[in-house]
Amino acid sequence: MNSNNQPIGIFDSGIGGTSIWKAIHQLLPNEKTIYLADSKNAPYGQKAKEEIVALSMKNTEFLLKMNCKIIVVACNTATTNAIQELRAKYNVPFIGIEPAIKPAVTHSKTQIIGILATQGTLNSALFNKSTEKYQDTKIIEQVGHGLVQLIENGEINSPEMTHLLHSYLNPMIEANIDCLVLGCSHYPYLIPQIKKILPDHIQIIDSGEAVAKQTQNVLRDKVGFSSTQDNQPIFYINTNPKVLREILGNKFTVEEKKF
Repeated sequence: MNSNNQPIGIFDSGIGGTSIWKAIHQLLPNEKTIYLADSKNAPYGQKAKEEIVALSMKNTEFLLKMNCKIIVVACNTATTNAIQELRAKYNVPFIGIEPAIKPAVTHSKTQIIGILATQGTLNSALFNKSTEKYQDTKIIEQVGHGLVQLIENGEINSPEMTHLLHSYLNPMIEANIDCLVLGCSHYPYLIPQIKKILPDHIQIIDSGEAVAKQTQNVLRDKVGFSSTQDNQPIFYINTNPKVLREILGNKFTVEEKKF
């Protein structure tokens, strides 16, 4: 495979997909990345499928104009509702993100797992097709109403966030789950809060590492790795960049851009 110095494109409905970006950047530090946060339209989870597809295509076209060689859909809702349409329309490899149900089922001893996700993900045909494989496991689904908005507003540690997490997680604890799947790329930023609520024996599972490994596989098999040291990431957001800069530790270039 020849080298390919074009960037990796990553998009999400907002800032949450930076949890996926971090996993990719850690595994593939020599790759240049361009991250697109469509925070103006967050959250995608409450929108109709047609609108999610249209927004995902708009984001894809923005990244293709930036000459991206591969596109990571760092949004569970966009993946489960739009990735088939994206793959059919654009001649570029796409990496999606889905709730990590399989590893949760594999690790569960009680065969009862919980999943915290958006309405759009839980209602999608792709998600329901995935869960059908695991008839022997009880899957307790919970829509995380309001969580994405609070994260986007920089209110991760707010009393409202704590209240919502207790209301969503306590019934799962009572149902004897031993694995909690985070089905939204925003939610890994809530892990410190979630750990304060869950008993120690409940394992928290997200998709970041798996997505990074799949990205590495596609670069190796189809696209090519970068051979330069020009790996400074660029972040674009279509709202005030303050919260995105804070979540990245004010280390990288973040540009406010209308798209």
